[in-house]
Amino acid sequence: MGADLLCMGEPMLEFNQLPAQPDGRVLYLEGHGGDTSNAAIAAARQGARTGYITAIGEDPAGDSLMALWAAEGVDTTTILRRPDRPTAVYFVRHTAQGHGFQYFRAGSAAASFAPADVPAAAIAGARMLYASGISQAISASAADAVFHAMAIARRHGVAIAYDTNYRPSLWPAARAAAVIHAAIGQADYALPGLEDATALTGLTDPDAIADFYLALGPRVVVVKLGAQGCLVATQAGHRRIPAYAVQAVDATGAGDTFCGSFLARILAGDGPEDAAGYAGVAAALKCTGYGAVAPIPLASAVVAAMPGAGRRV
Repeated sequence: MGADLLCMGEPMLEFNQLPAQPDGRVLYLEGHGGDTSNAAIAAARQGARTGYITAIGEDPAGDSLMALWAAEGVDTTTILRRPDRPTAVYFVRHTAQGHGFQYFRAGSAAASFAPADVPAAAIAGARMLYASGISQAISASAADAVFHAMAIARRHGVAIAYDTNYRPSLWPAARAAAVIHAAIGQADYALPGLEDATALTGLTDPDAIADFYLALGPRVVVVKLGAQGCLVATQAGHRRIPAYAVQAVDATGAGDTFCGSFLARILAGDGPEDAAGYAGVAAALKCTGYGAVAPIPLASAVVAAMPGAGRRV
């Protein structure tokens, strides 16, 4: 059987800065990243059957990602290997102002992905397709491929989820807003971050942002508010979900963990508010360790941490 949740985008090899060494050296922990890949792994760790759509290089970084997905139970039958293109790499650095990123993704295999590469049969057989602003920002052909995948999903009654994940370094705000908002207009679930939404819409109030995105067409909008939790909005109303408090050391991939965990719980039958409450705990627990992937919690850890024991999963 194929995947219930198919995630689409750009995976990357990650090097995450560790705390300062006594001798002054700067060391990095090798790991994995890429927003939609992180979300696929988060969903898999919550029990969802997930798969990934992308292209990666025939290189050590690509081999490492394939091994990761195999270990995590993420289906790789829809992943293409490009012998003439590299797998992207990025570095995470931590300062008093927060974490910063440096990317090496020019000409990546994922950026070569095009509409002709979209696995139509796999999407038609899935229950949900998930993509993000980064999935579309890396190249014009990748943007077109996401729209093509969405069109296939809609024809076959497959739900669509979309995270804004706006990166100013990848494209100008005007083009990003046009593409991202067109994609959200095709989605059932919109998962914007507050900072993204402010940059893309000019709005700062979470309720106004939620109404803006609801007006584009999604049934459910979840505005991610970081340490302030999230806002779940439908046509029936809005509800704030408070954050789960932890001692955070690295927020890399927290939003991706939220999205993957939220979608896993939606697929398991939860309503949006319950799914968002669960996802908030999962995202908070992820922040207690370094790296985008390694600290993503299993369902058992999330359930144990949630207010009120004995939650059904």
